[in-house]
Amino acid sequence: MTWIETKVVFDFDNKDWAVELISEAFYAFGLQGVVVESTDLDPPEGWGDDAQKIPEQDAVIGYFPKNDLAQDRLDQLSEKLSALETEIGIKSRIICRDIDEEDWAESWKAYFHPEKISEKIVIKPTWREYAPKPGEMVLEIDPGMAFGTGAHPTTAMCIRMIEKYLIAGNSFLDVGTGSGILMMSAAKLGAGKLAGVDNDEIAVEIAEKNLLLNNIAPRNFSLNIGNLADTIADRFDIVAANILSEVIMLLLDDIPKVLKTGGIFIGSGIIEENKDMVIEKMRQVGFEIMEVQITEKWACIVGRRY
Repeated sequence: MTWIETKVVFDFDNKDWAVELISEAFYAFGLQGVVVESTDLDPPEGWGDDAQKIPEQDAVIGYFPKNDLAQDRLDQLSEKLSALETEIGIKSRIICRDIDEEDWAESWKAYFHPEKISEKIVIKPTWREYAPKPGEMVLEIDPGMAFGTGAHPTTAMCIRMIEKYLIAGNSFLDVGTGSGILMMSAAKLGAGKLAGVDNDEIAVEIAEKNLLLNNIAPRNFSLNIGNLADTIADRFDIVAANILSEVIMLLLDDIPKVLKTGGIFIGSGIIEENKDMVIEKMRQVGFEIMEVQITEKWACIVGRRY
């Protein structure tokens, strides 16, 4: 398959905010990840001698499959970026190039380094070296086309909440599993039965590879291709969903089908301005709100079903 590497080069004083807004423009098309090029790059000491070079411009890069929808997506992206310039002042331009799948797979690897996500969990790409410190649990991951490296605040907050609320032996469901990173974290932290669901067949394949890579036995997990919780028949102690807030709102209608009474729901991928909407819906469907975390204008909400 041929992909269109779509680089949005931008100029704005608040770079983090610009990255979030431009990333959201990409995520609206169903992309599961973007690459960020920052002129402020400063890799931590000791986290790889082959650190990437500092780019000349700040940019957010997304990859669209080159198909019948590609031009329409590019036109819509251009409109979204024009709106950001008019409403907020983020100046940007789009640079596109075609890239083969094999070249694409290699092109973003320079951006992915080991990263400590929580008190215990370190995410390490398979092609990097890292010597774990006492108490650290290292997850080997090759995100492939599913992305999901753990570096995004929404994923990092999810992992921290899993670490906080998961009790050894708990069953765990990840809705929108992507690269499988939340399932792997839950497994390392002592979860029992694991399940994941994603509507992307490629994501499910990559999640399975990553779970096996981390020595998680096939008998301990199941992966399904499907929409939200439609293909899930069991109920779980913990359900996590790192997806857009609008999708979480839909999932909450079906949450009693997949979450045990007294179980924990962890919802992330929620932009801060939508958190009250999600909290209200959670309360309506029978949740006690346990915790709300905000990182870089993203929210992660934890609730207990009563």
